[in-house]
Amino acid sequence: MEIQTFELTPFMTHCYVVSDGGEALVIDPGEGAPELLEVLSGLRVTKIVNTHCHLDHSSGNAAVKAATGAPLAIHSGDLPLLRSLPQQGMMFGVPCEASPEPDEFLVEGDVVRVGSLEFRVVHVPGHSPGHIALLTDGVAIVGDVLFAGSIGRTDLPGGDSAELIHSIRTKLLTLPDDTTVYSGHGPETTIGEERMYNPFLR
Repeated sequence: MEIQTFELTPFMTHCYVVSDGGEALVIDPGEGAPELLEVLSGLRVTKIVNTHCHLDHSSGNAAVKAATGAPLAIHSGDLPLLRSLPQQGMMFGVPCEASPEPDEFLVEGDVVRVGSLEFRVVHVPGHSPGHIALLTDGVAIVGDVLFAGSIGRTDLPGGDSAELIHSIRTKLLTLPDDTTVYSGHGPETTIGEERMYNPFLR
């Protein structure tokens, strides 16, 4: 398994390309940046996944889908956000291309495959209603739910602070301490580090 990180958009959002055996999974393309599309041109992209549909995580859907032909998958709870990308862009003063409609809705317990890898989908609402995380052995790709020393904001439409804490405690802190956490912004961390030191989880 190889995980490549692209820091995209004015919000410094992480887009992850997970590859194995010549296949790739694109997670949270905030924009269709040339360096991202160049890497994808050498891989067979099997799926584009939005952990959630805020503009900095999904504004590149159209460009990546056009370049790869891969299906787009989201949780249905974030469909209204996906359809409002241009309006989100206006709110933040950032031009934002409309996204294609999703080809697939992911739900808790689904498995996303790429090469020989299998990622389990968990529903972790709180930052947004349809937020999901992707889990495999030793790896958690969590979008904007959990950060190194922090948690996702809940002051945007659909946010809920109690729900977010519940999601983290029941879906993420149950993972082994040595699980590497790949967040939507900021450095990598581990479940053990956040369990012990994250001030929002004490």
